[in-house]
Amino acid sequence: MANPWLALDTGTDPAERIRQVGRAHERFVGGEKTANGIRPVVAESWRRSAVALPSADSTAPIELGDRELEAYRAAHPLTRVMPIFRDLLGGLAEDGEHLMAVCDAYGRLLWVEGTASMLRGAERMNFVPGARWDEAHAGTNAPGTALAVDHPLQIFATEHFSRPVQRWTCAAAPIHDPATGGLLGAIDVTGGDHLANPHSLALVRATALAAEAYLRGHSTAKATAGTVTALGRNEALLSFGGRRWRLGRRHSELLVLLLARPEGSTGEELGFELYGDEINPVTVRAELSRLRRTLGPELMESRPYRLRAELTADFRSVLGLLRARNVEEALRQYAGPLLPGSEAPGVVRLRRLVDGQLRSAVLNSGDAELLRAWLNSAWGSDDLAVWEAYAKVSPLNPLATARIRELTAEYGLRPPVTGAPKMSRRS
Repeated sequence: MANPWLALDTGTDPAERIRQVGRAHERFVGGEKTANGIRPVVAESWRRSAVALPSADSTAPIELGDRELEAYRAAHPLTRVMPIFRDLLGGLAEDGEHLMAVCDAYGRLLWVEGTASMLRGAERMNFVPGARWDEAHAGTNAPGTALAVDHPLQIFATEHFSRPVQRWTCAAAPIHDPATGGLLGAIDVTGGDHLANPHSLALVRATALAAEAYLRGHSTAKATAGTVTALGRNEALLSFGGRRWRLGRRHSELLVLLLARPEGSTGEELGFELYGDEINPVTVRAELSRLRRTLGPELMESRPYRLRAELTADFRSVLGLLRARNVEEALRQYAGPLLPGSEAPGVVRLRRLVDGQLRSAVLNSGDAELLRAWLNSAWGSDDLAVWEAYAKVSPLNPLATARIRELTAEYGLRPPVTGAPKMSRRS
């Protein structure tokens, strides 16, 4: 296939392809895990879906009620580009054969628009605003899989993992935040088999690019409600609405965990992230209640616990820059490990994620300046693998040679026999 993101090759009979893929799907859900004759992007999605879902008859859950949905999408960045979506795709949504849908980065549908008859058909499979359509909750589908692989694509009829969705065909494209490179959500067109053509994929991709261009051009007008600084600090700093808080250790941990899960968390989930198996529900509720009183209802809500305002966090900005492959700026903004004194399991996982992704990007860059910047930091000065990588790009540097010799002896390692670098035992 010339384009692996397109559902059908030119000249393919759609009806015959539906039967072929349908047979492969039944064999797959029946236990045959090879998925022969299926596009690789679909086969890989089927495997992920089979692990996540109880059966191929699962239906997407509805996570946001009307009131929650209204407040959530009013604050969502994609609200500002809905006029673009309606201008470019509104004709399709009004022709009686298509739906236009917009979801957030977690696959939650924020808008689903079309004629009344199309919307009634979509309701039968819970393709409605507030429903969760990422792969983990709805199986293989265009918006959910586009988010999973971060690429525009089509999902055709029986390529859907969930049987209730297999009468539909859809094309979707992810949308990114131009400032950070992070995912904001996806734009989707859903309809019949006729959508399996190059034009529908090109249209949703062009619409996503237009939305990103608008957001980029209006970034100076974008109002950031507040900022959170938690890298290299044991106590997070929060700035919001002209006020500034220096939070205590436990409240800093809770704020970071809430930032990591903007869709919200239950008290039990937050307790596990704070205390692990030694969770005390009473203590967790008390801490959350105190934090909510400190921040106020305009910043934090419960059921589930989540942040209402749009907050920019330094650790999330670093991860966004790494996704955009801007390693130099990510390293410049990295002020140190995330809440370095915290032993909360959820914070420790986040800290390792940020550190690991940044270190890997620096190590694989082969850029002498980036490697030297890492080694000149407090957290990178004893990193043997990075010293060895630096020595390869600066072979005449006596400091690198001496430091490698010192660390090799300190770690009790034998000097490497070949030029291949050894990974360090980092403290």
